[in-house]
Amino acid sequence: MWIANNWKDYEVIDTDNGEKLERWGDYLLVRPDPQVLWKTQRQHKGWKKPNGHYHRSKQGGGSWEFFDLPEQWSIQYRELTFQLKPFSFKHTGLFPEQAVNWDWCAEKIRSAGRPVKVLNLFAYTGGATLSAAAAGASVTHVDASKGMVTWAKENAVSSGLAEAPIRWLVDDCVKFVEREIRRGNKYDGIIMDPPSYGRGPKGETWKIEESIFPFIQLCTQILSEDAIFFLVNSYTTGLQPAVLTYMLSTALKPFGGHVHSEEIGLPVSSNGLVLPCGASGRWEP
Repeated sequence: MWIANNWKDYEVIDTDNGEKLERWGDYLLVRPDPQVLWKTQRQHKGWKKPNGHYHRSKQGGGSWEFFDLPEQWSIQYRELTFQLKPFSFKHTGLFPEQAVNWDWCAEKIRSAGRPVKVLNLFAYTGGATLSAAAAGASVTHVDASKGMVTWAKENAVSSGLAEAPIRWLVDDCVKFVEREIRRGNKYDGIIMDPPSYGRGPKGETWKIEESIFPFIQLCTQILSEDAIFFLVNSYTTGLQPAVLTYMLSTALKPFGGHVHSEEIGLPVSSNGLVLPCGASGRWEP
């Protein structure tokens, strides 16, 4: 498992019966997590006095309950600063486990010793975008949600990267890649974190089981001949590391190189467990 264990401003403190107790900077949140099937004693005092608690509804979805939590605050990871705010369906605007992928991509960029162009698809609030830009890459950031792209820009400003060479695009990822193929544009690194299900700005539907492999194949057409990485992340239960490996190995066979896929996770500080948080597949030459 690849573990995001370099955080200082974030930690999973404890896990119990479908929930996790987390520290986000100075604030404690309790949020649901479907992977937490075990039960503990909830001995940490934070369980009783969190700053926010997301309660899942039996009818689906859920709602936040707040106790002295600001509308927005920030945390840091290395040289990056992220703006956080609790919003729909338990999220805060950041997936801390992705830091293990940010670090890997940043190291590949720094080691390249040349200008690197990176494409970040389904780019959310820009964690991978900002990490790649801070490492020296020029980045194209694509997400179908205008709100997420705006949020990512705020994170860029907070991180001192307002003037970094980043293109911010609100677009359907598949249609964008199709246009890039026609334009003849190429990228040295591609990052994608596709949703299980989604809709584009004009109602385009995305179902990951049907769409992911054809999309990876499509993206190989804009991968440069001397590309340095291709990263796919998934939170969809059925896409195990082996499945990511087989997809990337098949699609990228003409490029040679090798693929390694693993679960990604977060350490739990109270008991030494590692909380599984999806899986990632990495290709490199």
